[in-house]
Amino acid sequence: MYPNLYSFFADVFGAAPAWTKYLNSFGFFVALAFIAAAVVLTKGLQLKEKKGLLFPKEEKRVFGEPAKMSELLLNGLLGFLMGYKILGAFLQAGDDAVDPQSFIFSAQGNWSAGILLALLFAGLKWYEKNKDKAAKPEERMVRVWPHERVGDMTVLAALFGFGGAKVFHNLENWDEFVADPIGSLISFSGLTFYGGLICAGIAIIVFAKRKGISIRHLADCFGPALMIAYAIGRIGCQVAGDGDWGILNSAYKADSTGTVQLANPGDLEKALEANKTYYLQEEFRGAKSLAEVPHKSYKAPSFLPTWMVAYTYPHNVNSMGAKLAGCDAKEHCNYLPVPVFPTPFYETIVCSLFFGLLIALRRRIKIPGALCSIYLVLTGIERFFVEKIRVNTKYHDLPFQPTQAELISIGLILLGIALYFVTKKRAASENQG
Repeated sequence: MYPNLYSFFADVFGAAPAWTKYLNSFGFFVALAFIAAAVVLTKGLQLKEKKGLLFPKEEKRVFGEPAKMSELLLNGLLGFLMGYKILGAFLQAGDDAVDPQSFIFSAQGNWSAGILLALLFAGLKWYEKNKDKAAKPEERMVRVWPHERVGDMTVLAALFGFGGAKVFHNLENWDEFVADPIGSLISFSGLTFYGGLICAGIAIIVFAKRKGISIRHLADCFGPALMIAYAIGRIGCQVAGDGDWGILNSAYKADSTGTVQLANPGDLEKALEANKTYYLQEEFRGAKSLAEVPHKSYKAPSFLPTWMVAYTYPHNVNSMGAKLAGCDAKEHCNYLPVPVFPTPFYETIVCSLFFGLLIALRRRIKIPGALCSIYLVLTGIERFFVEKIRVNTKYHDLPFQPTQAELISIGLILLGIALYFVTKKRAASENQG
């Protein structure tokens, strides 16, 4: 596992600069996911525009204005925060006592770097605005196409997506939130995809309505973009080992180095008893006894590597499980005592295939909103079935004891089916009219 780029470079090249500790591998893949989604979304919107299905909106813009004081102050504040915290973190990365997460969310920082970047950002804004300054600013109407708003939609998706993902995660793990509310809110881990999807979706719908963008056509473009973003994001979960893994595979056991081997009768019970605190209090919160810890026994066929069905996530980013033998680092020295199903890997494979299917259907389906309906059904099916072998908090007071993701998955499947028939009926009536 590579919780950050430091661990990757150190493993591959034998050494790495200290500042790479701040480049979280999960965050790296999340950034790639947003970039991929933006590219796919832009391409989809451009196709709709060429077909005459999406149109530009005229907006009033002022050209030749000098930089306003509010713009200089805003850019200066952004530069200060980046210099004080982010650049400051890199400058102090050589200090082994500095914990990246604690530093980012503390009052610590580098004043010199903050002031320097504040002046730089404000100066760049002043230069950008004043190089085109006119004696008399001119007000003109400009046409803005939907694909030119992808940057704004990406920012909205990031802000509301992360916020929603964090809120839904804490709702799903309420006891954990109550025990440490501040830590739960600022932790880099603990994000529920569906929470981000719902909140970001609402924000973008409101934005699209204000900009006169057809919601049905926009939703069709978002389907493939969201599917590939999810597939790439799950690579980050797999590489970092952020806790989004599956239940135990009792067909295998692990030694203190995290190496996986075939298990003998009784090995599961021995491992559970030796790591009772972890399995009953930390990760498997629904289990009230060791006998209730969820597991399945599945031996990998000869043509598959063992890690595809049983993995211990050594050096995982959340330091979950037991201590690795021979690891003397201050963090990321844990492995899972019993191998688990690597569900992030499964989700990446399935969602990549679904992405290919949606791209193939994009040019064939003519009904506005239908492609989005198919996306909702596919993403709901994928998540519902992976939850069967995934570690997640269950609602024990409800029938069948579902997880939050299972309930939302069922809702998305039903919504997708209903939406398909509604859009089909609406398209038929529009064609008749």
